[in-house]
Amino acid sequence: MSNKFFDFINLQNGEEKRDKVLDNVKSSISFRGSNLWILACAIVIASVGLNVNSTAVIIGAMLISPLMGPIVGAGFALAIYDFNLLKKSGKNLLIATIVSLVIAAVYFFISPFKEAQSELLARTSPTIYDVLIALFGGLVGVIALTRAEKGNPIPGVAIATALMPPLCTAGYGLAIGNFTYFFGAFYLYSINCFFICISTFLIIKYLNYKPVTTLKTKQEKLIRYGITSLILIMIIPSFYLAYNLLQKNNYSKKVEQYISKEFTNNGYTMIYKKTIFSTIPKKIELAFLTKKFTPEEIKLLNQKLLEYDITNTELEIKQDTKDLKGEILNELTNQDKILTEKDILINNLQKELEEYKIDNTETLKEIAILFPELKNVTMGKQIINQNTDSSKLITVILYQSDSSDNKTDTEKIIRWLNQKLQETEIKLVKQQ
Repeated sequence: MSNKFFDFINLQNGEEKRDKVLDNVKSSISFRGSNLWILACAIVIASVGLNVNSTAVIIGAMLISPLMGPIVGAGFALAIYDFNLLKKSGKNLLIATIVSLVIAAVYFFISPFKEAQSELLARTSPTIYDVLIALFGGLVGVIALTRAEKGNPIPGVAIATALMPPLCTAGYGLAIGNFTYFFGAFYLYSINCFFICISTFLIIKYLNYKPVTTLKTKQEKLIRYGITSLILIMIIPSFYLAYNLLQKNNYSKKVEQYISKEFTNNGYTMIYKKTIFSTIPKKIELAFLTKKFTPEEIKLLNQKLLEYDITNTELEIKQDTKDLKGEILNELTNQDKILTEKDILINNLQKELEEYKIDNTETLKEIAILFPELKNVTMGKQIINQNTDSSKLITVILYQSDSSDNKTDTEKIIRWLNQKLQETEIKLVKQQ
């Protein structure tokens, strides 16, 4: 029974000739000539894909990229103790990495579109899940590489163990001077490289490839200790980042529950929502379409945060229209309709126009009958600044006249307009 089970999972079945596998690995290590050109083109394609936020273009760049070659070569070299091959693989991987960073940085530096899209941001915070993807993706890739019939896993491995996008994102970080993006993305790239290498090492060891050099027991132990240390160095930060991600998700769920129960269920239409994790205390910023909260209500709402286990957080409700700038008003929901920034701007302008609007049709007709000496009369509003803190709105009458000013009884006209319009301050201005 045990023999049948072993045969069932035995990787020696369907294995390619080992000399041929090693030749294939060695031939894919070098980055000269065509390989270097292919790498450069793949970097540009991936950078464009990240720039325009196109997943399809990014996937295409992953399939083109020859970066897997020296990484797999390093894993093979470690497993068979071929230190010349290890040195060559490391050198070529370093060349490929530097070339890729330079090309990506130059592209993003000259690109007019420098906004960080979602595809870029997704490569700046690696977690333990990226470690697992790199490890198991690498295992699949090496197993497929050692098969006589390659099958179709290789393209999938190239997509899953994404090497090109984080390297381009690191170049983006260099181009815009954002070293948080650079180190986050380069850490993801390093994780992928390292665990693909470790996957290769494990499979080749399991398949029992013949060592090129015979090492002493002490030397083998040093290699194992070195690999274990590197695994810990790579994996511990990813656990920390994954923990932070989990905490952030849990916090976001509590915030959503709080907003739903305290605001949405009470019929308040929310037009802006933002949670800021980087400040101490954390901040929840909200704005509402019509509802205005008193300072006492805001204080009570801040106290209620603790009831939802939302600690170290301050609630800020934006109620000043000056704070509601266009860039923070993406979507506004009102009676099952999306109210956009454009709609708000138009609505505000309409309100302002209402303040300046004068229904002057009848008044102008009466002026034409009572004061025929006034020609081309127009009416409007004018803001008069009294001082730095206050201003007032007055009615202005513009007119033309063939008569001289001493023949135009302006005082009589103003008194009539005061009575007609029920306004105390009216300005009469003659146009030339």
